[in-house]
Amino acid sequence: METLRHVVLLVHLIGFAVLFGSWAVQAFGGQKQFGKIMEYGLLIAGVAGLALAAPWGLPEGAEPNYMKIGTKLVILVAIGALVGSGLSRQKRGASVAPAVFWLVGILTVTNAAIALLWR
Repeated sequence: METLRHVVLLVHLIGFAVLFGSWAVQAFGGQKQFGKIMEYGLLIAGVAGLALAAPWGLPEGAEPNYMKIGTKLVILVAIGALVGSGLSRQKRGASVAPAVFWLVGILTVTNAAIALLWR
């Protein structure tokens, strides 16, 4: 079970990498727009994160940190709302507000930082 949990963790990290990587490409060399690939990264990270939140494959006596899981889920939903609204604006021909674009990157890094630093 522990090996399966590590595989799900790897998939979760790949989802984060797809989301943040596609955002970073746009932020530092693109047109500061949202792409469909960001939605896929968000979906991969979200589904794998929910699978990791289940209390299976944990070492004996370990309890999941539900406050951390809830915080990360709220941030994930906020990122999804921002990306979804940005893609919707782009479909109508409008541009994404710079604050919304940069907030997605900040929230994505914040979510990774919470995963790494919150024990």
